[in-house]
Amino acid sequence: MNIIEPNLNGEHLRIGIVQARFTDEVGSAMLEAAVNKLRQLGVHDDNITVATVPGALEVPLVLDSMAGTSQFDALIAIGCIIRGETYHFELVANESGAALTRVTLDYKIPVANAILTTENDEQAHARIVEKAEDAAVVAVECGNLINLLLGEQEED
Repeated sequence: MNIIEPNLNGEHLRIGIVQARFTDEVGSAMLEAAVNKLRQLGVHDDNITVATVPGALEVPLVLDSMAGTSQFDALIAIGCIIRGETYHFELVANESGAALTRVTLDYKIPVANAILTTENDEQAHARIVEKAEDAAVVAVECGNLINLLLGEQEED
């Protein structure tokens, strides 16, 4: 049996991040937490590219553009969608999530989804660090795994 162990060494990975600015206080804090975690995992600052967009619906377009360059090993989506009084919450959450999945499958590149969907500001603030750090770990682990499976790097 061939078991592939998780590889959390980000030293040779190139990571793209797109942050939605709509709920900027939450998104900026998430960006900081994700970048700090990437650094802890060995990703070099010059291998991290960050772009910002107005809202969660714009995130997949920029991630799609990044994926199309073949310059990244993994991508991270950052943002926050807080439920309001209308159906708009469901529309934005569902459509952005589906579009992120399309980028992942179309380009065979991991996209860590750290777009929070919460009922209120309090829930969002409580999840900033955990969700952002989880996304960084997912990006590094899955970036290494896909590279290994596609033959683009040797197993450590």
